[in-house]
Amino acid sequence: MPLPPARRTAPEVPFGRTLATALVAVSLPLTGCASSPRTSSAPLPAATQTRSPPARTGTARPPSVALRARVTGRLPAPVQLPAVAVRGRGLLMMGGLDAADASVADIVRVDTHAARVVGRLPVALHDAGAATAGGRTLFIGGGNAGVGSAEVLRVTPGRAATRYARLPTGASDVEAAAIGATIYVVGGYTGTVPLRSIIALGPRGRVRVVAEMPRALRYAAVAAVGGRILIAGGTSGVTARREILAFDPTTGRVQTVGRLPSPTTHAAGATLDGRFYVVGGRGETLTGQRAAVLAIDPGSGRVRPAGRLPEPLSDLSAASFADHVTVVGGRDPRGRVHDEILTLTARP
Repeated sequence: MPLPPARRTAPEVPFGRTLATALVAVSLPLTGCASSPRTSSAPLPAATQTRSPPARTGTARPPSVALRARVTGRLPAPVQLPAVAVRGRGLLMMGGLDAADASVADIVRVDTHAARVVGRLPVALHDAGAATAGGRTLFIGGGNAGVGSAEVLRVTPGRAATRYARLPTGASDVEAAAIGATIYVVGGYTGTVPLRSIIALGPRGRVRVVAEMPRALRYAAVAAVGGRILIAGGTSGVTARREILAFDPTTGRVQTVGRLPSPTTHAAGATLDGRFYVVGGRGETLTGQRAAVLAIDPGSGRVRPAGRLPEPLSDLSAASFADHVTVVGGRDPRGRVHDEILTLTARP
């Protein structure tokens, strides 16, 4: 959004069936990202929200890994709030807001050192989610002019994007991450109502609501780590949050596993060497961008400093690879929108 402005799961619903009432939403009157600077046919599964037990004495924890961030390339144009998904050895960056806070439709192929436009979305959108699973790269939701999109598009470079499924309701400010052949969509905002749901997008366009978070969230940092979806910070109502949540698809449970050092929203989430990283972000003020990179042990929830970006950025996006994390775009405290490609690697 433009700045300043047994297993318990719900039954699978094939694409095309009306799902608009399956989401659990929290009604809060606030301005939001479907306009952006990011009812009841079947009840949600009653995902249990519990606090994780304390770390066991003597349990081995993976050591904190410091990351080095370097500028390794440039995008075709500055962008904030794009959706990104790993595609082969690079990533696809889709939509977002340009330097004038206008939605864009570009699909950009990004490698470590270069980027080029390879297609366009049917409609310019920002604050969408994206992920790749089972060979499918999906662009999920997004907003423009105060309206959230319910479309889930399959994106293939060099071809027109095609409809894959529909969300239960139009939503921007969503995040997405993949485990196996399933993509999980976390939270979001309808344009009037923030969302607390976690939705599974499965093979053949099947959509199901699988859990609800303790509270509605937008702009959280999200990544898949060790078979769970890790969710850090985000905005609930108009308040930036500190909680680190973990969703386990095998149980349908959402647990609180830790807390960030300070309330953080509009950050990027990534994974490397079995750890969850929260990259950049800001507090509740529009000019409170941060350069910090935080490493989170997914087992204990312990948070450690892991490095710094070249400058403070919020509204950036990250994609995780085997040996590095690629970060694109973002907005700094002066309101300047960035075009850098950053590569984050483990320090020797």
